[in-house]
Amino acid sequence: MIEAAENVSVPSVMSEALKSGLFALQDYTLLSVQSISNLFTPPQYWSDTLEQMDLVGVGSLPIVAIAAVFIGGVLVLNTASQFARFGMTALTGDAVAIALVRELGPTITALLVAGRNASGIASELGSMVVTEQVDAMRALGTDPIRKLMTPRVVAATLVLPLLVAIADFLGLLGGYAMAHFTLRVGAIQFWTRAVDSLAVGDVVIGMVKPFVFGLIIATVGCHQGLRVRGGTQGVGRATTSAVVISSVAVIVVDLFITRLFIFIFNL
Repeated sequence: MIEAAENVSVPSVMSEALKSGLFALQDYTLLSVQSISNLFTPPQYWSDTLEQMDLVGVGSLPIVAIAAVFIGGVLVLNTASQFARFGMTALTGDAVAIALVRELGPTITALLVAGRNASGIASELGSMVVTEQVDAMRALGTDPIRKLMTPRVVAATLVLPLLVAIADFLGLLGGYAMAHFTLRVGAIQFWTRAVDSLAVGDVVIGMVKPFVFGLIIATVGCHQGLRVRGGTQGVGRATTSAVVISSVAVIVVDLFITRLFIFIFNL
């Protein structure tokens, strides 16, 4: 046993970790493609999709709304002193609008939804795997990917842009409230500058990101849940992994989407 332990080298451990990571990525990709391709062949479980849209959208709305209002206020607080120093308080609406619509609205909303729903999806599906409900579905001739994963992927992809739109508006509302009380910026001045500062590219970036983020959150949560191993402890590990992986993936993909659209629209 001691000799076997001594024979384990760092390169072999790293190669095994790399191989397992590549296999997991391959499995995730195939599972995601299958869940999306199920949309084009019957049967479709639209009632399950609507139920998941309610759980993801309405369930996440309170935390998204509260966070958005205070994020808008924090943006104004962080920039108020600089604007006031140079007598450019009129630019407050510009700064809040561009920061929220381009970046903070989609990203913060996606991270909040990932924390709430990626974990919920992973724990729910993981519990079904552990209690052999997924195997029972297969035995009865029901495709668990089509029944369990596809509705969740569609729901998260369609609902997240709506949540982002609400978050952007509430963030601007919170920014205006803070700008009005700290900088004495009028409503017409703030909202006119905020709307005029947004170009088409800004809105496109802000609305494309949530579609991609919703797809990432749902597919990662479903993959972690359906691939649970090790009983109830495995469910806990899958829940943690779903939140961590989806959050990191959102941040990484956000960089590439932003760079791509800045290049396309010359922003």
